[in-house]
Amino acid sequence: MRKPFAVLTMLMLAAALGGCGSKKALSRPSGDPVPPKPAAAETAPDSDALVTPDSQARPDRSDEVLKRSQRRGEDRFDLPPTD
Repeated sequence: MRKPFAVLTMLMLAAALGGCGSKKALSRPSGDPVPPKPAAAETAPDSDALVTPDSQARPDRSDEVLKRSQRRGEDRFDLPPTD
């Protein structure tokens, strides 16, 4: 009873992983219309511009090291818990 289930599971896993290895350039299927130009843009973006994330989607990291300790200021909302 367990052996057919294990074999089926392994086959499904192999099929799922087999589709992950395909790497080829993205291209628009023939006959598809070009996406319309955005209203505020001067020109229509090309395919590279459409798949490249902007700085808002991928912000830069700030790895600034803390140089010195500073006491926190008074916080009027730091209240003790109530019952």
